Amino acid sequence: MADKVSLAVDLGASGGRVVAGIFDGGKLRLEEVSRFANGPINVTGRLHWDLLGLWSHVTDGLRAAAERYSGRVASVGVDTWGVDYGLLGKGDELLGNPYHYRDRRTEGVLAKLVEVVPREEIFAQTGLQFLPINTLFQVYASKLAGSPLLEKAERFLMMPDLFHWLLTGVKANERTNASTSQFYDPRKRAWATPLFDKLGLPTKMLGDFVDPGTTLGPLRADVAAETNLVGVKVIAPGTHDTASAVMAVPAASRPGERPDWCYISSGTWSLMGVETPEPVVTDEVRKLNYTNEGGVGGTTRLLKNITGLWIVQECRKLWHRAGQDYTWEGLTRLADEEAPLVSLIDPDHSDFATPGDMPEAIRGYCRRTGQPVPQSTGEVVRTALESLALKSRYVLGGLEQLVGGRLETVHIVGGGTQNRLLCQLTADACGRRVLAGPIEATALGNALMQLLASGEIASIAEARQVVRRSFDVEEFLPRNPSMWDGAYGRFLKLL
Repeated sequence: MADKVSLAVDLGASGGRVVAGIFDGGKLRLEEVSRFANGPINVTGRLHWDLLGLWSHVTDGLRAAAERYSGRVASVGVDTWGVDYGLLGKGDELLGNPYHYRDRRTEGVLAKLVEVVPREEIFAQTGLQFLPINTLFQVYASKLAGSPLLEKAERFLMMPDLFHWLLTGVKANERTNASTSQFYDPRKRAWATPLFDKLGLPTKMLGDFVDPGTTLGPLRADVAAETNLVGVKVIAPGTHDTASAVMAVPAASRPGERPDWCYISSGTWSLMGVETPEPVVTDEVRKLNYTNEGGVGGTTRLLKNITGLWIVQECRKLWHRAGQDYTWEGLTRLADEEAPLVSLIDPDHSDFATPGDMPEAIRGYCRRTGQPVPQSTGEVVRTALESLALKSRYVLGGLEQLVGGRLETVHIVGGGTQNRLLCQLTADACGRRVLAGPIEATALGNALMQLLASGEIASIAEARQVVRRSFDVEEFLPRNPSMWDGAYGRFLKLL
């Protein structure tokens, strides 16, 4: 019998894809059906997502999959980035285009909000790290701006929920993405409505939850007809892309034991953390500003967000506009040719948070902090990559403090694994063995959850066995520890 196909619609902050997961009962292979660009759209000075453009790309990809796999497609599921959302009004009318998390409307909102509800109280209810981009601050920014949309909203849906609604007509909030909002209570597994009440925000728009692996229903009749996918069911994966990526980490399970590994889901963002059975909502976690996000199988992802390859992506975008069309491999090669550890930045500094002239932002930061100013393309990229590796070391130290022991292995998954220089720099900076791969971890985890929900795979542990059988990983071992120890001391002074 022909292998069944699970379609993973994987939407990231810089690009999207429709990927087919083809399972033969032992191994899973991925085939890319379509790929398309994504990013912020500037409309009258505000940054939005092009939801309708993305929907058009998704349906094009589904149609192409129907043609390629001719009756073999069994299911489809969508994952996206976190924090962003859309609102539906009466009659399921979409109220406006979803804002991009880098829009400046949240500037200064965190400080205003914590004057109303203290940080300690917010963290006690949500267990989430404080980032200006979090949904809570976006929604409060709308209130402060007097937006009429909040009062008109009948349903609040995060980005993957919106796409599942477009596919099925079902309005539901999947937990892993809801957990990035900073108004989800991970211990009660419910919306933190007392927080909304204190802030004067409407709770009527907050709907019901579904867990990863929930079958939402069949495709809407019009979508099935448009895409030629008849009899296909829609299954919610871990809809936060990191939840899906962590499901695909090829680590061996150690039931009942403290994990000796951590992960970095590497892309536009680097999300570094450990998997825990329960939320860890303690003063220590709050003071270190780590976060509890929902994982697959009822687990928690105790992690920290790090600005990832965004900085290099923005540099490349500016160079491209200037007629310098560097490939990723070309940029990495230029960086590898430069002297190591000359200048450092804090990747999470506000200088690098919004689109703009990123090479000049790096030079300005180094100038202001009394460091040599990187001039060449290679120097700029090396500064960004080494600083990202050192920030990973900083976060690793906090994770080991929180779990009470050494984490021996760093698993890097996602698109960042293709940057072998970054993988080696991470091993060097952290002083740990790095295992890099699989590349398409998010799409892989998405497809695996569909297979689990369909009964093709029995458990998450078995899903990770399938990953180990199906995909190669590359090992990177640390080098030059004394040189990196000295650089880390310099780096800490920047934080």
